[in-house]
Amino acid sequence: EAPATTVPVEHNYSILIKKSAFQCMVLDNGKVIESYGCALGKNTGDKEKSGDMKTPVGKFKVIEVCDASYWTHDFGDGKGEIKGAYGPWFFYLDTNEKSKGQWDGIGIHGTHDPASIGTLASEGCIRLLNDNVRKLKEHAKVGMKVVVKGDDNN
Repeated sequence: EAPATTVPVEHNYSILIKKSAFQCMVLDNGKVIESYGCALGKNTGDKEKSGDMKTPVGKFKVIEVCDASYWTHDFGDGKGEIKGAYGPWFFYLDTNEKSKGQWDGIGIHGTHDPASIGTLASEGCIRLLNDNVRKLKEHAKVGMKVVVKGDDNN
C-alpha cells in the first residue's frame, strides 16, 4: 500500500472591509480566518473626490506594501507632524479604475491613535491597530484582492 501523501493547501487570501460594521476581515478561499476592528473615513458614503474624507467602496488590489514605521503626517489639528501616524505598514490599494484620476489611492495601515478604531476618523484610509497590521502583513501580498463594502446595498 502506498503511503498517504499530503496535498499542500493552496491559500487564496483576500481582504473584506465591511464599512457598516467597522470590520476588516482576512479571508482564505472565501472563509474568514482573521477579523479586526478598523477606522474609516470621517465622512460616510462613497469616495468621489480628493479631500472628501470618505472611504471608497468597490473591488481593489494591493499594489504596494510599504514600511511606514518612519512616516509622519500632519492631520491639520494643530498638533503638527505625528511620528508613526501610519503604524508599521501601509498597504497601497489601486483605486484608479474607480477614481479615474480624481483622487489618489488609499491604503490600509496602522495608527498612532488606537482609540480611533471603530470610528469615522481617517482621511479615507482604513486604519487598524498596529498589532493587527503586523498580523495582516503575514497574509497581505501585492496583487491581493480587497473588497470594500458599504451598507448592505453595495
